Amino acid sequence: MASAATGAAKPGLLLLRRTDATFTAALRRASASSTSTPRARRSGPSSRPPRQNGPPRAALVVAGGAILVDAAFLDAVPPSAASSPRAPGGPRRPRPLSGKRVGIIGLGSIGSQIAKRLQAFGCAISYHTRAPKASVPYRYFPDVHALAADSDALIVACALNDATRRIVGRRVLDALGPDGVLVNIARGGNVDEQELVAALQDGRIAGAGLDVFQNEPHVPPELRDMDNVVLTAHEAVSTEESRADLQELMIGNLEAFFAGKPLLTPVLRP
Repeated sequence: MASAATGAAKPGLLLLRRTDATFTAALRRASASSTSTPRARRSGPSSRPPRQNGPPRAALVVAGGAILVDAAFLDAVPPSAASSPRAPGGPRRPRPLSGKRVGIIGLGSIGSQIAKRLQAFGCAISYHTRAPKASVPYRYFPDVHALAADSDALIVACALNDATRRIVGRRVLDALGPDGVLVNIARGGNVDEQELVAALQDGRIAGAGLDVFQNEPHVPPELRDMDNVVLTAHEAVSTEESRADLQELMIGNLEAFFAGKPLLTPVLRP
């Protein structure tokens, strides 16, 4: 991340992938602002709606992705998946999302947006964090095992650190039970992947929706072969809107840095 320049040192080189002409031109203008006045924001009508307060839309897209994974999975899992994860053939009856008990591990900006959307579907929301949040109406569980036991679907949306590494293991998966679904859009290390594979193979949980994996980009072959698992390649955030928002945010940070103003999203060192 950018930090205060010292002496005559030049700013570091930024290497970017998947840039487009508009983004490249904006970066040139932002870089040039180190020796000139900062450029003015675009004037005139815009085809994009104004940004609203709250987390960046990248987080909203992740939240939406989690809902899509969950809803798609509930529609796709065979009724017999609990006893036979690879049950072939037969009709696949839809399972409504409305009324489901959904437990969320981590209620930060992403987890909160997941909860908001699932609540609109009529789901009963519960959550686990380090401490209860007085600002939310959802039921709080101080223990992940108890949260899983009270959930039809368990969504992992927490950061990965020493306290949350493998926070979902055999005990939590068994508490989720043979009708339960696990959705992980956080980090692969939040889930004990070997225990997850075993629970799916044994029918101890109904299925899983996974956007992240323990040793990315490598995915256990057992997961690829299961009919009751939905896999995406860590791309829940990859939409035109979210990338455009991230580009705008990056340009804004560069402009603020070269103008000697506070960064929009500073990273504080411990």
